[in-house]
Amino acid sequence: MGNWVVIAEYYSDVSRTEFICRGLETKDQALKTLRAALHTYVPTKHIVEKRRHVYRFADQETYLVVIKGKLTEWECTLRIAELVSDSADPAVAERARMDDCEAKAAGGPQDRTPPGC
Repeated sequence: MGNWVVIAEYYSDVSRTEFICRGLETKDQALKTLRAALHTYVPTKHIVEKRRHVYRFADQETYLVVIKGKLTEWECTLRIAELVSDSADPAVAERARMDDCEAKAAGGPQDRTPPGC
């Protein structure tokens, strides 16, 4: 099972997080799924869509979707996330820690090993 998910975050009486897709194997798969959802994702609230604006944040992995309906305007943030800890599967945290160490090491020469590696 993959560790990547695509989520929607929005406010509807309270802050909510909705999983659009779970179990993606790679970050690239998650980004591809995220970009596909930008123009097709519809909220659980019943909105008759008249217009949709999609804004990309500078990190290139987060988007703001604004849907204008007949009577209301609805906003949500779509983004990807990686599972880095699972109390039922300690190997998840170990894999995430090793990935972080590899990423730090690839950044260039270092005088010492990054903490935790």
